[in-house]
Amino acid sequence: MTFPRLQNRKPRRMPTFVLFVLALVPPSLAGDPPKAEPAVESPSAEKAESLFDGKTLDKWKIITKYDFEDHGSVSVKDGAIHLKEGRPATGIRWTGDTPRTNYELSFDAMRVEGGDFFVGLTFPVGESNCSWIVGGWGGSIVGLSNINDEPAAENETTQYMRFENKRWYHLRLRVTPASVQGWIDGKPVIDVKTENRKFSIWWEQEPALPLGFSTWITSAALKDIRLKHVDAPANPPDDKTRTDSDSPAP
Repeated sequence: MTFPRLQNRKPRRMPTFVLFVLALVPPSLAGDPPKAEPAVESPSAEKAESLFDGKTLDKWKIITKYDFEDHGSVSVKDGAIHLKEGRPATGIRWTGDTPRTNYELSFDAMRVEGGDFFVGLTFPVGESNCSWIVGGWGGSIVGLSNINDEPAAENETTQYMRFENKRWYHLRLRVTPASVQGWIDGKPVIDVKTENRKFSIWWEQEPALPLGFSTWITSAALKDIRLKHVDAPANPPDDKTRTDSDSPAP
């Protein structure tokens, strides 16, 4: 990003004799740039576990019940899981160990074709469950379904965002006893306290429990799915993996 006050400022030229002197200084005297100190993780820090090897579905199972009976094909290609459009839904669920709280899930998702949600992430919230809907209700709604029995299009988490087909988006979800938080391309889009709130899912999403992805009349792709345990109630740092310019316009 370029700051406005610097856009029209002309670079200052260095005098010729200074350039000549600098050219004569041996590199050993000029000094090398300081080396960055290696990052030191706290004893409680935990590295993210990959839930997808980029080659096989492994512990991911295709959902076949209820609205997933007439699902589209699910395959692995070019390091991503591809979910073809279902009638109406296509989905996969994780059959490995799944924490109920104090965890963070990150992944990349793409809406390949269609105009409805390309991420319907069903996940645990303590003893309850919830779904993060991305691109629903005509392609632009982001929110949690359900909070106090209100869907993603009608509660405090509701946001409108524009998504492009065939473009990767980086998503991150963090669940602790205190809150549920979510980011898209580094932009905070979900931050809701758990206190005095009821979390639930639609019956259609029950086959995705305890952790699963689904799409609705839409083809999508997923990759780089990672899960890690986190300490609570520490607030996560801003996600710097994507710049603000990459974030979808509201």
